[in-house]
Amino acid sequence: MNNGSPEVLILGAGPGALAIAAALSNEGTSIAVLASKDHREPWPYTYGIWGEEVDELGLGHLLEHRWQNTVSYFGKGSKDPKDISNDLTRHGLDYGLFDKVKLQRHWLKECEMGGVTWHKGIAKELQIDNTQSTVIATDGREFKARIIIDATGYKPVFLKSNNNEPPVAVQTCYGIVGQFNKPPLEKGQFVLMDYRCDHLTQEERKEPPTFLYAMDMGGGSYFLEETSLGLFPPLSEDTLRARLQKRLQSRGLILTKMEHEEIGLYLPMNMPLPNLDQPILGFGGAAAMVHPASGYMVGGMLRRAPLLAKALSSKMKEKTASPAELAEVGWSTLWPRELRRKQALYQFGLEKLMRFDEPLLRSFFISFFGLKKEDWYGFLTNTLNVQDLVKAMWKMFVKADWDVKLGLMIMHGRELKLLWRFIKPVRGTTNR
Repeated sequence: MNNGSPEVLILGAGPGALAIAAALSNEGTSIAVLASKDHREPWPYTYGIWGEEVDELGLGHLLEHRWQNTVSYFGKGSKDPKDISNDLTRHGLDYGLFDKVKLQRHWLKECEMGGVTWHKGIAKELQIDNTQSTVIATDGREFKARIIIDATGYKPVFLKSNNNEPPVAVQTCYGIVGQFNKPPLEKGQFVLMDYRCDHLTQEERKEPPTFLYAMDMGGGSYFLEETSLGLFPPLSEDTLRARLQKRLQSRGLILTKMEHEEIGLYLPMNMPLPNLDQPILGFGGAAAMVHPASGYMVGGMLRRAPLLAKALSSKMKEKTASPAELAEVGWSTLWPRELRRKQALYQFGLEKLMRFDEPLLRSFFISFFGLKKEDWYGFLTNTLNVQDLVKAMWKMFVKADWDVKLGLMIMHGRELKLLWRFIKPVRGTTNR
């Protein structure tokens, strides 16, 4: 473009914005970032990833912690809580926790090497014609670029999606990092899901189930987080805090030192795909990149950002390419037909799990983690192709108890619609 404008303007300064900014910088694309907060401001939440996944990305050095003793507590599927107190599942794969500061600095360094320009402000208005895109901030400043990437999170500023979708399922969590009167976990242990519920009354067990996500942080500190897998309306923070306190009390655990409180985590799990015909792009949570069945996103962003950056930078060599044409290439790379088909299957699975009570959920996960590692790992990381994903889901169905089979077969709400989307993915400019 003329007048010194960048080729890409990215909105936001969170993990999604920095991931795509860094990837585009590596392609030599000129970039500006507009965000309401300073791009160096610390991120509030933790980000986990499987060890094998981070190793394949070559980013193991960005982990703050890595656990080999990874387990879950599901029991044997019994409806009697006394039968599940100490029965565990060993996952046999390392799990890591990113050092948030290192991850942020990693992306910022790549952005600085690429000459990214940073602006602080709030985007208010978007104007697009055949040659350029313009964002007008609340203070009246105008920012021009060939293409806009909205990476402002789960409530994007400009990005549009299907407004006819039902309410979004939300994963909510309440967590603490602290020291206790006695170890709440084994030394060096990571607990992916602890569904032990012997501390709850029979009436409480009829309420929406929650599980404990926990890890030994070393030095006598532990991270314990009560988690709701995904519901609408979502479970409140007060409910999760009370659940965690009751869980600790039942095990004689007393918090002796609070080091950190993780609050306000609101993770939409089954956001509708963006409108793939719009002349702007999205990335991260804004572009529905959260895995609907697991809540993971960072690994997916790290894999998909370079692909999007390469396709976009290649199209930009066509100096007359309009914002709409650039966006079409971007959407076809970010959400190709296969990924949209898989997304429909994952959303179908989440719809099912949202309707399962606690005993049925435990029985489901026993069957799921009873699959071969490459199957459940590929499912959780979204690295299986469509054919292998369907095979894995069929294997799990075959292994499952009859009550789980019945729960998976009975259709409610929009489940048939989601299966139809697997056969015929949501239409858009990428539906080819």
